[in-house]
Amino acid sequence: MNEHPTGFGPGTFGSDYLAEAATLLAHDDPFPGGAVVPPIYQTSLFTFANYAEMADTFAGRRRQPIYSRGDNPTVMEFEARVAALEGAEAARGFSSGMAAISATVLAFVGAGERIVAVRNCYGDAYRLFERLFPRLNIKVDYVDGSDPDAVAAALPGAKLLYLESPTSMLFELQDIAHLTRLAKEQGIVTSIDNSWATPVFQKPISHGVDLVLHSASKYLGGHSDTVAGVVAGSAAHIGRINEQTYSSLGGKLSPFEAWLLLRGLRTLPLRLPHHMKSGLILAERLKAHGQVERVNHPAYSNHPGKATLAGYAGLFSFEVTEDVDIPAFVDALKFFRIGVSWGGHESLVVPAKASLEQTPGLNSMARFGVSPRTIRFNVGLENVEDLWADIAQAFDKAKK
Repeated sequence: MNEHPTGFGPGTFGSDYLAEAATLLAHDDPFPGGAVVPPIYQTSLFTFANYAEMADTFAGRRRQPIYSRGDNPTVMEFEARVAALEGAEAARGFSSGMAAISATVLAFVGAGERIVAVRNCYGDAYRLFERLFPRLNIKVDYVDGSDPDAVAAALPGAKLLYLESPTSMLFELQDIAHLTRLAKEQGIVTSIDNSWATPVFQKPISHGVDLVLHSASKYLGGHSDTVAGVVAGSAAHIGRINEQTYSSLGGKLSPFEAWLLLRGLRTLPLRLPHHMKSGLILAERLKAHGQVERVNHPAYSNHPGKATLAGYAGLFSFEVTEDVDIPAFVDALKFFRIGVSWGGHESLVVPAKASLEQTPGLNSMARFGVSPRTIRFNVGLENVEDLWADIAQAFDKAKK
């Protein structure tokens, strides 16, 4: 059996990005007192030595943290690492991925303006767009991001193009470079949720994207103990977010959360290849399984957007046949715990059948036709053979 679809083998796929990230994230200049990890600046405010320091800082002639809702040294260290990883000039950390999305979009889109977003975007982003934005007179048009003609037709007059490649649940790809060029020709700001690939496996800024968003709770943190978000981009774009929405909306990242994220980042280049290898093995075996109709994994895509990926995450979905009792299958799993989120050390399962019942009328999977027979796996760091044995016995118990 070909354990590595599309011809990519271990140790070669994404090796350049991995090598770059490994040294960047593991090497630090000494911190105060010779510490090998940054201190946690658990303080709400920072004082000044004299009036001139305060006046110069307030006037922007001097950079110094003032209040931790604005800047904090531990948070700034995390932001600098993410910016370096993404090849961006600057980054801003937030208390959650949704705080990052909300502050970013609202910094560039106002009342009476319009967003073009890909279908099958993250469910809570969809709920933000559908629940809050109509009250602000902001319109959102959803398009098939894998179809550049559909995107081009929707772009005229928009203020922001919102991408997510691959998309949630179905993992559809977009040709990031092409869509970004289309948007830039019309002066439209481009953004992308890069949580799935991380900057280790995809660097959207190198393909022209203006703003790169992450739910840092996922692979960047990697330990399922942190909720956070971050956005990276040019100094001008991040400056606009700082001025327009960041401080006012108040979704600041705490020093301790930033410290946990810095810890998680150090092992990101080691964790992702394991997630990728195990995910590909399971995807291949599921693809050949008689009770699986299709596997939604970017490895099997022929879309041009695949060229921007230097590797694959361990999150994908598959659609089971009608003779599978989905609740019985999910309940029979021992190593795949039932729970939302992903990107941590533990394997997780989410059945679309249950997710489709969430927030009726504001459910992105229902809106865009995700089959109730779709099941999503987050493949963790467990031994892959243990995971496969678990899946196999669950199928046996769930056959109608």
